[in-house]
Order: sequence, then C-alpha cells, then structure tokens
Amino acid sequence: MSAQKTAAPRHNPKVTTALRRFAISISVLNIFGYTVLGFEQPWTWPLIALATGYTLEIILELLGARAEGRAPRFLGGGAKGVMEFLLPAHITSLAVNMLSYVNDLVWVMVFGVIVAVGTKWVLRAPVKGRLRHFMNPSNFGIAVILVLFPWASIAPPYQFTEYIDGGFDWLVPAIIIALGTMLNAKLTERMWLILAWVGGFALQAIVRGLLFDTSIPAGLAMMSGVAFVLFTNYMITDPGTTPSSKWGQIAFGGGVAAMYGVLTAMSIAYGLFFATAIVCGIRGAFLWTADIVSKRRAEEALALAAVTQAVAQADAAPATAEAAACACPAGACACPAPVTAQTPSCGCPEGACACPAPVTAQTPSCGCPEGACACPAPATAEAETKKIPVAA
Repeated sequence: MSAQKTAAPRHNPKVTTALRRFAISISVLNIFGYTVLGFEQPWTWPLIALATGYTLEIILELLGARAEGRAPRFLGGGAKGVMEFLLPAHITSLAVNMLSYVNDLVWVMVFGVIVAVGTKWVLRAPVKGRLRHFMNPSNFGIAVILVLFPWASIAPPYQFTEYIDGGFDWLVPAIIIALGTMLNAKLTERMWLILAWVGGFALQAIVRGLLFDTSIPAGLAMMSGVAFVLFTNYMITDPGTTPSSKWGQIAFGGGVAAMYGVLTAMSIAYGLFFATAIVCGIRGAFLWTADIVSKRRAEEALALAAVTQAVAQADAAPATAEAAACACPAGACACPAPVTAQTPSCGCPEGACACPAPVTAQTPSCGCPEGACACPAPATAEAETKKIPVAA
C-alpha cells in the first residue's frame, strides 16, 4: 500500500499569525462600521461575501489538490486548520465588500469576490521553486469591478467617520495607524514598503503640483483620510504579493506611488487600485522572466560541462590506447630497450613505441616476433623444449 499523501504547509507560523490578526482587525472594523461608523452597504452583504469566498476557496483547493496529487490543505488540522486555511478568503471577501460600492446590485459585489479569490489560482509566478500568486487579490477584484462597471465606485471615504464627530473622527485613523504599524513591523515586516509608499506618495503630489500646477496641499491632504490609511496598512502590504527584501519593498512601494502619480496626471480615477494592480503585474512578469533566464543559464552550464567532459575524454583516449598497446604483460621475460648505435639489430619500424631484444640461441624463450613493439609473456616449459631455428 502506498504512503498516504499529506498536505503541504500553507504558511509559516509568522505569516499565519499576521493573517489571523488581519482577519480579526477587518472583522472588528466591519462590525464597528455597521453599528457606529456608517457603512452604506447592506448589513447582509458581508455575510454573502464571506459565504462566496469560503465556498470558492474550498472548491478551488479541492480541484488544485487533485490536479497536484496531494491532500487538500484544510485537512489534517481539525477546526483550527480549516479556519487558518480560510483566513485569506475571509480578508479578501470582507475587503472587496467594504471598499467597493455597487449601488444595490449584490451580484456585482459577488462577482468581485469571485475574481479576487480565483485570481490566486490563475495569476501565478515561480517564487523560490514554487508557483505563488503575485496579484493582490482584493485589490484586483475591486479594480476589475471598476473597469467592467463604469458606474461602480469605491466606497465613499466619509462612511468611515460619518456618524462620529467632536474630534473622534481623528481617533479612527489614529487607531488604524497604530494597530497597522505594529502588525506590519512585527509580523509582515513590510515597514520599508510603507515608508517608500508614503514618501513616494508625498513626492508625487509635490511633483504634480510643480509640473501641472495642481494643488499640493490637496494632494497631500489625501494622506490623512481613513481610506488612505486602510490602504497603506492593510492593502498594499499584503505579504503574499509583495517582495520580502529591503530594496524589493522600496522598489514596490515607490513604484506604486509613481504609477499613481502618472495615472492621476492622466485624469484616471481610482488610481490607488489601478496602480497597485499594474505594479503587481510588472512584478509577476519580472518573476517569470527571471525564472526563464535562470533555467536557460542552468541548461547552458550543463551543456558546457558535458562538452568539456567529452573533449577531455577524447584527448585522453589516444594516449590511453597507445599505453595499452605497448604495455608489457606482468612477468614478461624481457622488456624492449630503446634503439641506440650500439644495438643496431634492434631497429624498429618507424613509429613503433619500443623494440624487443634480438632473438638468439641463448634466449629462445624470449623470442619476439620481428618488429614487435612489446615483449611476450615468459615461455612455458613446453615452449622451451622446442627449438625454432632463426636465421642469423
């Protein structure tokens, strides 16, 4: 009986902890949003979004496990394993519903959730020998909604502070910044990305103001809104679709800021989501290109090593064959000597590697054929009794 295939680990413990805290944070924000802040989507929509995301995630995992010949990753860990498996779908589903506004057409929101969860199985690239999704799921789902349904929009920023005032409207972004900073500093380790994104965003606002005479204070004021703070701490820092290295994070965060500035200068609305999707796509293309180049170089190195080995073997073959042809057998009664002026009788044919001693009546047992390049084995007793006349 073959050994039972076990499920591959889905995330390392640090990432799992980060996902758990992301999920708790966005769940609390939704509960607080529908009861206190003023979220405008119907209160049943988050439940519909979660049901859609959970169902699709499980179905796709079953299909993927069957195609890859492994056990589904939500099995083997009990209820805790199932919950940890569904954490990404939980975050994605609530984010798509919370950050998009599609009037009263719930099916459009469901479509966005399906795109967001499904893209993790479609848009993938090789990372350290494994195929990993490179497109930010919830961001991509919202971007697709905005492209396919021009009448749709993102959730109005005022819904996060609509029913609070008296200074408390500043408390919400302050709490999000504090919790998000601790989460990203300790678990996702994406602070370099956040610094590059925030610094790049401020820089692009200044550059647009200088080049196109737009309001610099207005461009910078966007950074104080709850939507920007949420995007900075919970969207762009997705650990599954952003680089881990310091310079990779800086390039990603700065790239999204620069792309946002370009899109905004072109009067394209909702630049945050489109810029993130474009930069994620560029990163995916880079990962595929790097993998193809790496494999090609490995193949070229193997081919070069094979050619070098073949040439070395070909160079060694003639010397080995010559040495084998001219070797004296073990126990030979005499070995050939080089031809000198004193031994003219040992003249060898041109190109012979060595000459045997001349055959005489005193050495009948060592008689070598005329012109032989090596010596035969010692004559046997039977051979010694036979006298072969040799011409002088």
